[in-house]
Amino acid sequence: MIRAGALTKRAAFSAPFKETDANGKRIQRYDHQFTIWATVRHLRGGESVMQARLVSKSPAIVTVRAFAGSRRITSEWRVVIDGRTYDVKEDPRETQDRAFLEMLAECVG
Repeated sequence: MIRAGALTKRAAFSAPFKETDANGKRIQRYDHQFTIWATVRHLRGGESVMQARLVSKSPAIVTVRAFAGSRRITSEWRVVIDGRTYDVKEDPRETQDRAFLEMLAECVG
């Protein structure tokens, strides 16, 4: 069970936004939506070989309070916590008491 006091990190959530540049090329960027308190539980990372190079993975479970804004988060969003950018890898799931949302995220840098 999560308690509100465990939410000790500031998390800035951004939604994807597609636009067209001056050359007519479609590009995707992220627009800041809101910043809320969160908790991050780092999971055991792993390494895999991608295109002949070693890539480190840093998965984590990010938990936030459930409210109208956080219920809009999808697996396409990004979140920045402590200067680290994470891709949200799955749509958030409600905790059993429906007060919080948990989501799998992976550090992108």
